[in-house]
Amino acid sequence: MQIGAATAAYQVEGAGDGRGPCIWDVFAARPGAVLDGSDGALACDSFHRWPEDVALLAELGADAYRFSVSWPRVQPAGSGAVAPAGLAYYDRLVDALLERGITPMPTLYHWDLPQSLQDAGGWPERDTALRFADYAAAVHGALGDRVTRFATMNEPWCSAFLGHGSGVHAPGVQDPAAAFRAAHHLLLGHALGARAMPGADVGIVCNLYPVLPTAPEFAPQARVVDEIQNGLWLDALAHGRYPAAVPPADEHADDLALVRGSAAWFGVNYYTALRVGPARPDSAPDQASYPGAGEFGLHPRDPRTSMGWEVVPEGLEQVLGRVARTLPGVPIWVTENGAAYADDVRSADGTVDDRDRIAYLEGHLAAVERARAAGAPVAGYLAWTLLDNYEWAYGYTRTFGIVEVDRDTLDRRPKASFRWLAGYLARQREVTSTGDTQ
Repeated sequence: MQIGAATAAYQVEGAGDGRGPCIWDVFAARPGAVLDGSDGALACDSFHRWPEDVALLAELGADAYRFSVSWPRVQPAGSGAVAPAGLAYYDRLVDALLERGITPMPTLYHWDLPQSLQDAGGWPERDTALRFADYAAAVHGALGDRVTRFATMNEPWCSAFLGHGSGVHAPGVQDPAAAFRAAHHLLLGHALGARAMPGADVGIVCNLYPVLPTAPEFAPQARVVDEIQNGLWLDALAHGRYPAAVPPADEHADDLALVRGSAAWFGVNYYTALRVGPARPDSAPDQASYPGAGEFGLHPRDPRTSMGWEVVPEGLEQVLGRVARTLPGVPIWVTENGAAYADDVRSADGTVDDRDRIAYLEGHLAAVERARAAGAPVAGYLAWTLLDNYEWAYGYTRTFGIVEVDRDTLDRRPKASFRWLAGYLARQREVTSTGDTQ
């Protein structure tokens, strides 16, 4: 099993240098949209500091690095002319990774839709899926001679339902019908994008979670939450249909025929389990993120991360088993798994001593190994995330990284979790080299 780390363009690269505006630039400028009022204009400045980041990956001993390509950096207008300087950045990054024996795994869409396409209607409009296919072809044409494994979409549930249902993510729309249209066109974009990259190993990345009612009377709400969070994507990819909670899509039958079987591999982003129970005073975003589920609230239990997410390692084992059963024979990657913590404990030399994050990673890697032992074809595990970065609507108030980034200097400092994961990788390689499976 390959092990490495993951990042996303808007969260680490920074803007400038020819990148066009995207929906997160516009959303972050809205008063109150982002917790600390920040944006990704600078982020970690990885557009300029990428050699440091690649050196960190090499120091970690990473087998693979999942990063995202910025659509507005490659196509500043969202369609048409490709920016040579934008593609050149990813050329340099890919070459540097390969020189160090690290497998590059680009994701083509990690939420940074060019604002010009949003102005034309965004993901609720079918044309956006067609434009995505053109963009995918352009990236594949530039990188496909060296990169074999691509992901099309990252967490389309978030783009569709946080972006267009609750509106807590860009573009900040609150329209359930638009959320379902966006979900469909994200899947269509994936299928068309895969067709536009002939010969590539193309997958899709979804955030999947066990959904558990807190009491029997909440089973109907939990079923709808599960079908929107998990079943929408799995049923479409496996069977070319949508579950009952999704509005009828008879007019999309031809689209769903394209979606069925279109993932050569499947990426699981996993963070927590969802416990569905009584509505609370602050339940409105939960309900708006799952249109049609009715009145309910999500009730995480302790222990929790600083995102308020319950730590449930066994849930990852359950999700991997479900994917293996639903998509038999399709390789699975854990494309994101990690935790935000306060990082307020330091060792004598000033290093962040994040033992809570180490425990989180250790528990979830053990869950992956149990799933593999039970037959799930898990090919890799990528920790989220390499760097403390821009955490979307939380701005810079949450830290997921195994590397600390000083917000004033942008200096990178590995945390204790980085050292722990490097040791884990070294031990795995030793086991592999000796053939010791005990």
